[in-house]
Amino acid sequence: MPKAYPIEFRNDVVAVTRKSESPRSQIAKDFGISETCLQKWLKKADIEDGVKPGVTENDNVENRELKKRVRLLEQEAEVMRRAVAYLSRDVNPKTGHLPRA
Repeated sequence: MPKAYPIEFRNDVVAVTRKSESPRSQIAKDFGISETCLQKWLKKADIEDGVKPGVTENDNVENRELKKRVRLLEQEAEVMRRAVAYLSRDVNPKTGHLPRA
C-alpha cells in the first residue's frame, strides 16, 4: 500500500501545479510522487473546489454517518417489532386483552 501523504503536502503540490507552467510529469518528479498520484490529487481538488462535479469529502463523511444512523434505526425497529410480537402473542385478538389466569 502506498504511503499516505499529509493533507498539507497534497494541498501544496496541487497549488504549485495549478500555478506552474511546468509539465505535470516534472512537478510530480520534483515532489517525489507519481504522475498518477498527482492527477488524482488534482481531480479530487477540483471536486472539492466545485470546479468539477463529484462527491466531496464532507459529503462522503455525511453519507457514512447517515448510513450508520439508518442501520441503527433499522436495528431498533426490528427489536421493537420482535418485542411487540412477543408481548402480543398471548393477547386475545377479539378482545385485545390477556387471558385470565
